[in-house]
Amino acid sequence: MFRGSAPTRIDEKGRLKVPTTFRRQLEERYGRDVFITSVLGDSVLLYPLSVWEEIEDRLAALPSTNRTKQRFLERVSYYGQQGQLDRQGRVVIPPLLRDSADMAGEVVVNARLDHLEVWNRKRLKARFTDEPFTDEDFEYLSEKGI
Repeated sequence: MFRGSAPTRIDEKGRLKVPTTFRRQLEERYGRDVFITSVLGDSVLLYPLSVWEEIEDRLAALPSTNRTKQRFLERVSYYGQQGQLDRQGRVVIPPLLRDSADMAGEVVVNARLDHLEVWNRKRLKARFTDEPFTDEDFEYLSEKGI
């Protein structure tokens, strides 16, 4: 499982340098192949390719006429691209997604257990204010034994 967060940068060529702690785990456990995408276009989701393939298998089991499946696939395909970490631990963020998610300069890489999520640093801080963690959120987690 990926844990924690780390600041990093997107360089002028649109490459994300995956922070060392995440890079080591990614390469040792999953290899260097990744799937880069987004659902809403406001952040970048970086999946080890084998994890993404498991999601594809579960999606394939849903009926092809399922509208939720169709909307999800439309979005992840639109923003998505398969990639590979280079020897320096960098991966190119697709230009369309870079623009949509404002991926330039300082970013934050957050662990999401089985994948990584990359946010523009200022956008993430604003999100914390706009969408606070509530008492109801705490209650839900407590009910689930977390």
